[in-house]
Amino acid sequence: MMLQNPIRILFRRVAAARSLSATAVASSEAELKVEKGEAKEWKPLYRRLSALGGAPEGSVEKALNKWVREGRTVRAVQLMKYVKELRKYKRHKHALELMEWMVKTRGMNMSYTNHAIRLDLISKVRGVESAEEYFSTLPESAKNQRTYGALLSCYCSAKMADKAATIHKKMNELNLSSTLVYNNLMALYMKLSQPEKVANQFQEMKVKNIAPDNVTCCILMSSFAALNDIDSVEVVIKEMEEGEDVTLQWSAYSTLASIYISAGLITKAECALKKLELLKDSRDREPLHFLISLYAGTGNLPEVKRIWKSLRSSFQKVINVSYLTMLQALNKLDDVDGMKQIYSEWESGYVTYDVKLTNVMIGAYLRNNLTDEAKAVWEKASEKGAVLDLRTCELFLDYYLKNHKVGLSLNWLEKITTVVKQDEWKLDHTKMNMFLKCIEEAKDVEGAQKFGRCLKRLGCPDIKASELLLRITL
Repeated sequence: MMLQNPIRILFRRVAAARSLSATAVASSEAELKVEKGEAKEWKPLYRRLSALGGAPEGSVEKALNKWVREGRTVRAVQLMKYVKELRKYKRHKHALELMEWMVKTRGMNMSYTNHAIRLDLISKVRGVESAEEYFSTLPESAKNQRTYGALLSCYCSAKMADKAATIHKKMNELNLSSTLVYNNLMALYMKLSQPEKVANQFQEMKVKNIAPDNVTCCILMSSFAALNDIDSVEVVIKEMEEGEDVTLQWSAYSTLASIYISAGLITKAECALKKLELLKDSRDREPLHFLISLYAGTGNLPEVKRIWKSLRSSFQKVINVSYLTMLQALNKLDDVDGMKQIYSEWESGYVTYDVKLTNVMIGAYLRNNLTDEAKAVWEKASEKGAVLDLRTCELFLDYYLKNHKVGLSLNWLEKITTVVKQDEWKLDHTKMNMFLKCIEEAKDVEGAQKFGRCLKRLGCPDIKASELLLRITL
């Protein structure tokens, strides 16, 4: 996780807030207290659902039906916990299939909160129009703050400003507005590159006595940053710190630090990071990941290493995303030796292979013209069963093409045709012209033919390749 645009970070947080809002009240604490024996009984079912991975539609239904045929029990509370887990890992299709099995096969009733969750999943899987149809079928009693809010969230995610404004007007009439509603609208305006509209939404919140929260603070700061108004960013954080309405979390200071880094205010960024560190939860890796990435953004290698040491000592197991974050940070700081050490440590003890880490290492080697090292990393990963992905191919293709090694570039272009489906990836205009120029200069007939075949497999018009072959052979 390299240093991210603060606006992208806050979009993720708004989405997380929507998810938490929709699920936090799904069950009372009493309902969630499952006897130890029952929890043990349910573990095999969750393992079955988790193992489905990218399995096609119908797989969840088959797994659940098989479970029931084995004489096992199913409870709505437990199944909804699994829906939340599947959503958490963006397994939206399987989460929706699970909910629909609960209703259609088992006749389980949907609570208002669960209607909101289902609406959100329908939007993600089948589109906004299907979500609208679902909302229209709900009884009037189920059209409440949660379900209206879920539909508004769908519109905001899809950047449908007019529909979002219409439903917000309806929610105002029904007195259903909330902090989350305004956060969604403010995030929408940021997505639409209309940061000047965010402050107006915040003023409307004030008029209606709707309290802001930590996410509101993040969006508001980011909107002023987008307008290059750092003074207003600082006014926002100061007011939020001194006011009684908002309990600022570490994410507010990560957003502030990102803004300062983008503005080149490194000293102020590091002050914000010190405040972030004071607010981190010792059980949560994410603030440490952000600290590593953001300190890399300030160019402070000693602090990156200090936070890494803190992470290592705080958690018994260092997971893939932690290694990836550290690798990306060291990559930004061009510390190739440090990257070798981290990659070697990960490589010797990973539980699940993740090609993203290998790609970061390959990219660093190629950037420093360490071609043999890059190839060695990939060959070693291949020996362990790693599978090529598009990013791996692009790294080598771009490197060889930049260095006018057309034959090797064509080999990697050919590999791309084996890892993507037709029309899934296109060779951009610049690379296309570089290939054409290099092949023509070398009068490489075989290369022109190979290039044409690759374009055809990728679903690209190979007219230019055919014209090139004609020019070369004349």
